[in-house]
Amino acid sequence: MKLYAPSTIRDIKEKYGFKLSKSLGQNFLTDKNIIDKIIDETEITEDDLVIEIGPGIGVLTAEACQRAKKVVAVEIDKNLIPILQETLGEYDNIEIINQDVLKTDLNEVIDKSGCRRAKIIGNLPYYITTPIIMALLEGGVRADSITIMMQKEVADRIKSGPGTKAYGALSVAVQYYCIVKNVATVPKEVFFPAPKVDSAVLRLDLREEKPVDLIDEKMFFRCIKAGFGQRRKTLSNSLMGLGDVTKEEVKECLDYSGIDEKRRAETLSLQEFASIANYFSKRDK
Repeated sequence: MKLYAPSTIRDIKEKYGFKLSKSLGQNFLTDKNIIDKIIDETEITEDDLVIEIGPGIGVLTAEACQRAKKVVAVEIDKNLIPILQETLGEYDNIEIINQDVLKTDLNEVIDKSGCRRAKIIGNLPYYITTPIIMALLEGGVRADSITIMMQKEVADRIKSGPGTKAYGALSVAVQYYCIVKNVATVPKEVFFPAPKVDSAVLRLDLREEKPVDLIDEKMFFRCIKAGFGQRRKTLSNSLMGLGDVTKEEVKECLDYSGIDEKRRAETLSLQEFASIANYFSKRDK
């Protein structure tokens, strides 16, 4: 059965009386070439655990089952569970969890799997892409990589560099935790039903060592939030958003870091944000 075929999706919908949920962002991929590319770029081996977020009817899941030691599919929609049990019935290395991934302890799933490595895949609903990514990264998920499809606009923000229009707090945060690799651009026409915007797939390889040395990681993210919180303002003004600093301290910090106070947050590298954060961290000690 070609799970990615629109006719198959229609048959499954009719058989189970399943209605696609706009609120859950249910758009199923129908292009085999893109499915294969996602699986290939994830570099799944027979020793791996694959955790899939939002398997839908099991299009990516089935391909992952053929390569991985074990696959755990986390699906929030209870109406999809009997469908997945049918479409994935031939595989004995699949576990389906009917749960919200934001309420699932993925490190516990990884520990129980007995697998050497874990890799995360998924086609994320547009409205919750950023919360899921940041929950995984900030929660310290012990996976080698996260290969996910998302709205192209979000992917552009994640992979962009300093000085570009798309560069922002999300870019800095994800690049702090991960090495970002572009996998594919996915046109809206290859989904059923077709969404209103194009998608993209990124692979986020979790770093073994962070790219900058920080005294206090929380201060680093506070500085990022303050800097981009008022991105049209110069750093001398936007860093006042930290709330517990004076104009003089901000000036001293930027002088110390060798950063022109007239620059804006969107021009700063990770290292420059780290320098600012470390200055204020030393002040607080």
